[in-house]
Amino acid sequence: MSNIKTKRNYNFIDLFAGAGGLSEGFLQAGFQPVAHVEMNALAAKTLETRSAYYYLKGTDKLAIYNEYVSGKISRTDFMKQIPASITKTIINEKMSDETLPAIFKTIDGIMKIQGIANIDVIVGGPPCQAYSLVGRAQSSHMGVPMAEDPRNYLYKLYARFLKRYQPRMFVFENVIGIESANGGATWKNIQKYLKRVGYEIECREQNAHSFGVLQNRRRMIIVGWLKKSGLNFPDFPEIKTDAIVNDLFDDLPKLHPGESSDQYAKSNASGYVTESGIRTKDDVLTHHNCRPNIDRDIKIYRRAVELWNDGHKRLNYNDLPDELKTHKNRYSFTDRFKVVEGDEPCCHTILAHLSKDGHYFIHPDIEQNRSITVREAARIQSFPDSYFFEGSRTSQFVQIGNAVPPMMAKGIAMGIFEQLYKGDSDGS
Repeated sequence: MSNIKTKRNYNFIDLFAGAGGLSEGFLQAGFQPVAHVEMNALAAKTLETRSAYYYLKGTDKLAIYNEYVSGKISRTDFMKQIPASITKTIINEKMSDETLPAIFKTIDGIMKIQGIANIDVIVGGPPCQAYSLVGRAQSSHMGVPMAEDPRNYLYKLYARFLKRYQPRMFVFENVIGIESANGGATWKNIQKYLKRVGYEIECREQNAHSFGVLQNRRRMIIVGWLKKSGLNFPDFPEIKTDAIVNDLFDDLPKLHPGESSDQYAKSNASGYVTESGIRTKDDVLTHHNCRPNIDRDIKIYRRAVELWNDGHKRLNYNDLPDELKTHKNRYSFTDRFKVVEGDEPCCHTILAHLSKDGHYFIHPDIEQNRSITVREAARIQSFPDSYFFEGSRTSQFVQIGNAVPPMMAKGIAMGIFEQLYKGDSDGS
């Protein structure tokens, strides 16, 4: 973008914000956040910490942030440095018909205080489990049949935000299975609701790898724009790189199960990690701690890596010796032990299932012989090293696995920026 363009301060609201992957991409592209709405308390806390990071970075006080993430000062002392105007933009609330009036009131108050007359963009994606192909294989959620899962209808709440704030554009991100959920009925209803509140829409499948992320992650991206606005679905130029997944791990210290480290192994990261902004000179290493694996799993991990190194073969659970088998299910998920493709240009999709175990994300280095750490998962998702995830390791893995890769989000945001800027220029 030119210097003229970067002076345009477009804003956005992030719904179902999670840990902030979409927000991070829009922030990196120059958008200003008005509010983030997220029901999970720990994810909301992560959003609060990230908002604090941007405030401290903007006021040349990053040393305070690094003291906090390094554990040198308490969260209480840390948050004393952050104005309430920053933290109040994080709305930790479950969206429902009952809570929306209060959420609207809070956002309206933020807009009034900040002198914001209009919202430019709304982004977000309702929790995807009810639409996903894997989730659909599970017959119910909390005892409710999948077809009756209330999460199927969260798009109606999203549409109410569109109706109230009438942003010029919106981005609705979700899983590939959204088009076929409930026999296609859900997808038809989503389109109907989004159009009813004043928008033209288009949906296209996008892969995070096309945005420079070293991960094969397919998602449906719905973009909407106000009718008769002359805007369109943006073009997203493909970002090509010669990097491989191991480039993400090159400067991280080698660890074994149960170990951790807060010091980089190398003063300089790979070209990909540096050029993408994943690691900068100001960063400190956090979240690089390993699960303590039992001997049986360690033996299985070694077999899996040996097979991968021998012509990229995958371990079939049924081929393991009987003494290493514990699962009764021998017919589905026979690839439940899977090595991250370190010598390939992208790896398989990072999932929230990482919170349960790391069997599907085994580190490719046979000498380390373990599952990946939170920081390694975050890097695969293209989160900057400065991104700090609150909560337990289990919660951190969930937040990362559910997120939109920030590098993908930035590419989408830049496309949205170009559309808005073009619209402004045409109308001037």
